[in-house]
Amino acid sequence: MVDEKVYWMGWQYLLPGSARRIWNLVERFGSPRAAWMASGEDLVARGGFEPRAAAYLVRCRSELDLQAEVARLQELNITYITSDEKGYPHLLRVIFDPPPGLFIRGSLPPAGEQAVAVVGSRRPTPYGVTVAEKLAGELARAGVTVVSGMARGIDSAAHRGALEAGGRTVAVLGCGVDVVYPRENRRLMEDIIEAGAVISEFPPGSPPEAWHFPVRNRIISGLCRATVVVEAAERSGALITADLALEQGRDVMAVPGPVTSPQSRGPNQLIKQGARLVESVEDILEELGITRLFPAKHLQAPVMPGLTADEEAVYRVLSGDPVAVDIIIENTGLATQQVLSALMFLEVKGLARQFPGRLYARREKPTRF
Repeated sequence: MVDEKVYWMGWQYLLPGSARRIWNLVERFGSPRAAWMASGEDLVARGGFEPRAAAYLVRCRSELDLQAEVARLQELNITYITSDEKGYPHLLRVIFDPPPGLFIRGSLPPAGEQAVAVVGSRRPTPYGVTVAEKLAGELARAGVTVVSGMARGIDSAAHRGALEAGGRTVAVLGCGVDVVYPRENRRLMEDIIEAGAVISEFPPGSPPEAWHFPVRNRIISGLCRATVVVEAAERSGALITADLALEQGRDVMAVPGPVTSPQSRGPNQLIKQGARLVESVEDILEELGITRLFPAKHLQAPVMPGLTADEEAVYRVLSGDPVAVDIIIENTGLATQQVLSALMFLEVKGLARQFPGRLYARREKPTRF
């Protein structure tokens, strides 16, 4: 790793999530190396730090072995790229306070590939999950990279939708890229790394502290031409991402929802304020001037697994909107045990998904068959 690059990385270890402070520091000293070598007195006089903060930085700096950290990154199969390197995303580079460098597991999209953020509530309704998965899947099949934050709820649904369509997705974390958060997303994280990338400006080992997430949201929006909010309460972090997207000069779109649902207040308000209303993926593609990037023959064709008579009857009753088991039983005329068995196998075959309250919805595309 080139010397200057090591010092950029070092400052991200010392001042995690403080991109603007790092940029100002390097500007004042002329280079990250010069800033790194500065004495405590210089950090006060030229760097603008309080004496106690400068002393703390000097102590932490003396305890940090940069070459050992470089070796650790290699052991963990983590790539580090700085903002002046070729692989650094151009759209992110031009925001007000881009990360000096990114820690990456996996592979970022090639230059010029379109990206759209799909974000929303950590406590979504079944409607929100269904819509997020559907939009993300259709964006992926149109050749668009889906970006989100790998949080519970809408974020996870967006990543899954893109993956199930055989597309590319990028997760921006509010912790180190070697930290799985939330824990139940371990398999999802592995799949994202295989099909795209997991990235962060926070160094490896960084815990998912609350203040990290508003900071990382500017990266989610900064990577993308547009941000789509699916569901969000009035004070949701997804609305922070939307605000940041507007500040960065990017498009903001929103999926409308029932006026009786608290999770619809955020996107409905955005639409009132002028955000593009999204009813289908075509609304997103049209707004961005994106045509289908690949002809249909290049898209991943779903393989429909074989169904028994009971499974076929239950599958015909299901739709994208969650429905209760009792209604499925009534509409199929099958016995309760037959319906429950068929639903279980439809889930296994990737054709149905279960929501809390014994609600089931159809997956239009098999997930992994």
